[in-house]
Amino acid sequence: MNGAVVWFKRDLRLADHAPLAEAAQSDATLALFILEPAWLGSAECHPRHVAWLLQCLAPLRDALAARGLPLLVRTGEAVEVLAALRREFNFARLFSHEETGPGWSYERDKAVARWCRARGVAWTEWAQTGVVRRLKDRRGWAGRWQQRMDAPLVTAPAGFKAAPGFAPSSLPSALPTLRELGVPPAPDTPPAGEVAAQALLSSFVGGRALGYRQHLSSPLTALTGCSRLSQHLAFGTLSMRTLHQATEATISSHRSSSNTASRELAYGLRGFAGRLRWHCHFMQKLEDEPAIEWRNFARTADGLRPGDGSALQPIDSERLQAWCEGRTGFPMVDACMRQLVATGWLNFRMRAMLVSFAAYHLWLHWREPGLFLARQFLDFEPGIHWSQMQMQSGTTGINTLRIYSPAKQALDHDPQGLYLQQWVPELGTAAYPKPIVDERSAVAAAKLRLYGLRRTREAHAEAGAIQHKHGSRKSGLPQSGGQSGLPKAGNSSGKRARSTPPADDGQGQLF
Repeated sequence: MNGAVVWFKRDLRLADHAPLAEAAQSDATLALFILEPAWLGSAECHPRHVAWLLQCLAPLRDALAARGLPLLVRTGEAVEVLAALRREFNFARLFSHEETGPGWSYERDKAVARWCRARGVAWTEWAQTGVVRRLKDRRGWAGRWQQRMDAPLVTAPAGFKAAPGFAPSSLPSALPTLRELGVPPAPDTPPAGEVAAQALLSSFVGGRALGYRQHLSSPLTALTGCSRLSQHLAFGTLSMRTLHQATEATISSHRSSSNTASRELAYGLRGFAGRLRWHCHFMQKLEDEPAIEWRNFARTADGLRPGDGSALQPIDSERLQAWCEGRTGFPMVDACMRQLVATGWLNFRMRAMLVSFAAYHLWLHWREPGLFLARQFLDFEPGIHWSQMQMQSGTTGINTLRIYSPAKQALDHDPQGLYLQQWVPELGTAAYPKPIVDERSAVAAAKLRLYGLRRTREAHAEAGAIQHKHGSRKSGLPQSGGQSGLPKAGNSSGKRARSTPPADDGQGQLF
């Protein structure tokens, strides 16, 4: 029997799904999703993630069942689940998409590969983003991205031949609950699943993208002005290729219109389109160097801050806790953190400000703040997340140091104080805490340490090697994210040198 299993991971959709299309040619097929203890127990996982995942699985299971394909949802480590399933259904082929994930998923995939080789199971993986496996260098990377994204979308199969004894109607009707998985109750989440992703995409290219370039920086206008598709890309309810092609098609149909609003819509989407490339560019960094999840890009920065090779002192732990709870005494920082914790989403500029504040004002290493933020972001994408944590903390060795002034960000993006009133209602009363650090002296000390480090011969030599491996210059991408060799000085006012790109560039996660 030509039996196959489609292993769903972060690709919870039917449309543009190459493993499904291949499986439709098999004599007998099962679909499988594994709820892995390694994920549920990881430091990045939050009940919000699990709840949203289950909400994505329910419509996927129904859509597959309508095509005759059963979706098994099982709990356990991947190798153990696959081994148990093979005793029930002697499949010879395993189909899945590639994944660029955190360390536990990387080790999981290596274990699955060993299991498949030992048992004669042919495991085939397809790319679903612009990330290139076993990439030797970045030359021509953007061209490869373009070619991959312009390829025809994969049509969802009309029907499948289910494995004997696994008819969709014979499977349990209910998915595991949070309680059954040992997960605490979760906050409310936005609409989940492939249909919700397509509706959100349609509303964005159909009009919400009008003014996108102006709206993405303020936490007020970004709520509707950004695409809000990042969590759908992170869980794969929408493919990057689908998003790219829908964006380009809309640009093409509107850019030459005599209607001003149509041309402005195309202009907004052109800015958005560039960020799709940067999305995959940052993921490629983790693919090429998985260790950046734990250690600095620039090893000359090792030990620079508390928490990097040394334990946090009590004062550092207190500052970290205040930052996590949104009670630093800096209103814009606290407002942004409270919104994020409550909703699971925050626009990029404000995310960058939160990280900058932790790194420079509080002088904390990026790892612990990064884990906290990973739990809060519903759209947590490991490659982008850890690259950006380091970029905004000044430990890449090649990016411009961006030190945000929270007061200036509030003045620029919430001039009437509406956002602060919403999220910090006690502002101006005795209940609101005093600033936990003196901004002027904290920023001055951070600059002295970092710029001093970057002037050393060792830092210069290391920056060249990092630029060669991870920089965008040879990839064919436009310059962004301050990748210009040894960075120019930034400043705490939030202003940037003319040669430095806007701070909103280089983060495709948030759109």
